[in-house]
Amino acid sequence: MASGSGVGSALTMSEFAASSRERADSYQRYQIEAMETPDRQALPNRFLVKVGKFGLAKFIVSELFQYWGKWDVITSRPCTYGVFSGPVGGFSPRPELCVGCLRCTVQHPEFTTVEHNPARAAMGDRFLSQKLIETIDEEARKGSVPVRGQGYRGRFGGPGWDGMFTDMSEIVRPSRDGIHGRELIGTSVDIGGKPMNLQFDSEGGIVGEGPRMLTIQVPFVFDAPPKMVASPLLYQIWKVTAENIDTLAMFPAETVRKMGLASKNVVPIIPISEASTAGGFGVDTRLVELESWDSASFETARSAAPDVIVGVRLAFDTGWQAQLAEMVDAGVSVIHLIADNHGNGDGGRFAMDLIKEAHMSLLESGKRDAVTLLGTGGIAAADHLPKAIIVGLDAVGLDVPLLIALQGQPSGDLSQRDTIKVKMPRKLDEEWGVQRLTNLSCSWRDQMLEILGAMGIREVRRLRGEMGRAMWCSHLEEEAFAEIEGFVGSEF
Repeated sequence: MASGSGVGSALTMSEFAASSRERADSYQRYQIEAMETPDRQALPNRFLVKVGKFGLAKFIVSELFQYWGKWDVITSRPCTYGVFSGPVGGFSPRPELCVGCLRCTVQHPEFTTVEHNPARAAMGDRFLSQKLIETIDEEARKGSVPVRGQGYRGRFGGPGWDGMFTDMSEIVRPSRDGIHGRELIGTSVDIGGKPMNLQFDSEGGIVGEGPRMLTIQVPFVFDAPPKMVASPLLYQIWKVTAENIDTLAMFPAETVRKMGLASKNVVPIIPISEASTAGGFGVDTRLVELESWDSASFETARSAAPDVIVGVRLAFDTGWQAQLAEMVDAGVSVIHLIADNHGNGDGGRFAMDLIKEAHMSLLESGKRDAVTLLGTGGIAAADHLPKAIIVGLDAVGLDVPLLIALQGQPSGDLSQRDTIKVKMPRKLDEEWGVQRLTNLSCSWRDQMLEILGAMGIREVRRLRGEMGRAMWCSHLEEEAFAEIEGFVGSEF
């Protein structure tokens, strides 16, 4: 760079400053555009409000005699939230507005009762609880981080992901403050494998295969909707949303072919019997997955699609550890670990422990960076996402939360992917569905940013396997109470 008149290819300082400013002004930080998207079908009311008509009428008559002329007193309604604000007041209450403050039952217990709605309590099951469904619905509606002014009212610890706490005690810079910070916190993730070392020839060229990766902008992908509820409309919503936020949507290969869904953001899931078709999805396809492990089928797929990354789905069934080792030795660079919807696998063990075991086995073999670990199953809340990455995943697969975001109503036992029952709303269209999933993605990414900012971590890649930033309830209890007679540890 010269400071002269800018002869030839050299730039003056003013020209360089102008070009730098132009580049800076054109830069746009990645963000997801959320927009409040109203519910198409409201969740069942939290409370049932019952008012005795005779008792209310008797009370109104007594007030007429007692406060005659004081019409503001006579027409006042005993509810701050408008439950009795209808045209005929308490004779036709509005239970959808009730928050359970119980003021009406305290003032008028003789004719007013407020009860929990059994239909609301029946939503979900023991893992995907009523409160999680309410939270996901709010996130998909608003696209923001849910805020509760009443403080945390739950248990200190619990089963599954609730047995892990994230360590927020190492905040290092106030400017790195989650979604409000001035510094960029990256949420992009690389999918694929990196060789553990590079070799170069005498001319500086790489000898052998170099890194083969693709990058997505959020640490989660959309796994295929369950067969029981899958429809062309749902596939289209998954695909368009994945393209909008730059992540991946995974569909059965047959569906990709029939509906013409092939795209750089679509991952066909191929049966091992059709491994030879791995290269037949178009030039834009960057990643395909075999639905299960078979060494011969993997080699067939890799030969059929030399320019495509070939991943493999691995269920957490008994003996998965040996299959994992075999896959790594065979050169599989993307391994998609699958638990059931409750996060269980391998004899009832929870996904948190299974993922940690898979991650540690790769570390011990010295091949962790050569493999991308994805994981689906047991992810039902925004805080499960960073916890799954802490124990070893590179990115997380979302399934059931996507259906809840579209106001699907689950019923019965939701643990098994093939038998899950979810009633989708009748008034479901692509534009509304895409925005709901976009809002959910925005909310979950923002909550990830808040956790990364609180930890002082600048990008989500650095969170992978960072178990020093996690605390386990069982370990803390053991450390604090082990020497106390009668201590038996957590029951979770």
